[in-house]
Amino acid sequence: MNPPAIQFDQIAKSYERQAVLRDISLTVHSGERVGLVGMNGAGKTTLLKCLLDFCSPDAGQISIFGVNHRQTAARRPLAFLPERFMPPYYLTGSNFLRYILALQHIEVQADRIEQVLLELDFDTAKLSKPVRQYSKGMTQKLGLAACLLADKPLYVLDEPMSGLDPKARVLLKQRLSALQQQGSTLFFSSHALMDVEEICDRMAILHLGQLRFVGTPSQCREQYKADTLEQAYMRCIS
Repeated sequence: MNPPAIQFDQIAKSYERQAVLRDISLTVHSGERVGLVGMNGAGKTTLLKCLLDFCSPDAGQISIFGVNHRQTAARRPLAFLPERFMPPYYLTGSNFLRYILALQHIEVQADRIEQVLLELDFDTAKLSKPVRQYSKGMTQKLGLAACLLADKPLYVLDEPMSGLDPKARVLLKQRLSALQQQGSTLFFSSHALMDVEEICDRMAILHLGQLRFVGTPSQCREQYKADTLEQAYMRCIS
């Protein structure tokens, strides 16, 4: 039996004696799409930082495809996009993508780059421009393209819809749904419950550093006797 893509086991994290994560246990199975939902300050980004070894949990264990997350090898199978993605301002979009691919020893294929960018509604004519001239939405699309071009078994995305216009959001949701057909795993944080309901197999509600619910969106509505996921979420955290 294959190990889960991600395993959080009793993770705790505090900053200056303020508990940010409390006894978090969550399994993301290989091939799943799981959304991490919560208010600002709920602990979502901290949990992702612990996963990526950007910060150390005070307690608990994390594994990625069965490998301890502290090992460099554990992170090779994943692509990550932070919430505040800021590529080097002096690079052109083209140079940034080539640089990211070169770091991973991935062959640069111009036709594949163009295909992925078009799937995100990115104007490829802008690739020759320095990224400091990009809008928030264009910058976000560039970061998403870099992740997708890496062709990894696991994608960890922190608020991937941030800054995207309605058309780009629809296209990205289609692309993220297609990842599952390729056998990839998706773990992402979001404030948008509609996006979670459309994309995810399961959702995890994180509130005040604790997991309040883990299950499918329909199970969430049923458990909290709500007509909509928004109503269920509000009842869950109240």
